[in-house]
Amino acid sequence: MEKEIAQNLLEIEAIKFSPESPYTWASGWKSPIYCDNRLTLSYPRIRKQITKGLYTLVCNFFPGTTAIAGVATAGIPQGAWLADKMNLPFIYVRSKPKEHGMGNQIEGHLLQGSKVLVVEDLVSTGKSSLEAVEALRKAGAEVVGMVSIFTYGFDIAKQNFEKAEVRLASLTDYATLLEVALEKKQITKAQLKTLEQWRQNPDTWKVKG
Repeated sequence: MEKEIAQNLLEIEAIKFSPESPYTWASGWKSPIYCDNRLTLSYPRIRKQITKGLYTLVCNFFPGTTAIAGVATAGIPQGAWLADKMNLPFIYVRSKPKEHGMGNQIEGHLLQGSKVLVVEDLVSTGKSSLEAVEALRKAGAEVVGMVSIFTYGFDIAKQNFEKAEVRLASLTDYATLLEVALEKKQITKAQLKTLEQWRQNPDTWKVKG
């Protein structure tokens, strides 16, 4: 499953590599890779495969789940499809409360004591994902864990999830992605080395002149 998901993301160019001319993330980090899993929404076969994969993760790791929560915005459709497949209530979590109307951060009906599984499209440092977890906990939910399509597997993310006591399960990860990309000749061995170096120190990585 891990390699198949990675192959599909590469096939539709949801993941792009540019080691020589890196992208700039919102955090300011320079990155030789960019992931936009929103593109999967336009491909019925792939989005169905993702829903099936997320369902398998829930069955294997979070069998007590009673509600699904998507993280706005990219986690919303994935979470809604998963909730539909599992016949469970669905809610979603904004990055911050609305500044008008009811001022909600959590949209939908959250029953007190619900065992909520959080759905993300990808996990980098985990900061925004875990902010959603905190909002749910404050609202009275028991967060059983989180699933995502893709994770970079940064050490900082692992530390953040451990500190927050949240278990993360992902359909595919960075190491698998690089393995598939090399097999498919979408990156060279030299580029692979650069991509592996970035993965070790993403906050300080720079393109070598």
